[in-house]
Amino acid sequence: MVVATVFGIEEVKIMALKLNVPSMTNTDAAKYVKESILTSEPDARVDINLDEKTVMVESKASEETIKQLITAAGHTIE
Repeated sequence: MVVATVFGIEEVKIMALKLNVPSMTNTDAAKYVKESILTSEPDARVDINLDEKTVMVESKASEETIKQLITAAGHTIE
């Protein structure tokens, strides 16, 4: 987790995750996973590597929340 001070007043906590999603096998699946995360967490940064079947997320949301969003999109996480 990264903690940053904004304007010297407030702390913003950002969770950085790298998750293996073996069920993500094509570009449509990758796009749907990304859209599912961004719908709930619009400020998140989501990078998907389809060759490695990984999802990298930087977000204020918890790891559990991100995992639930991916699972709700119909995918498995290892």
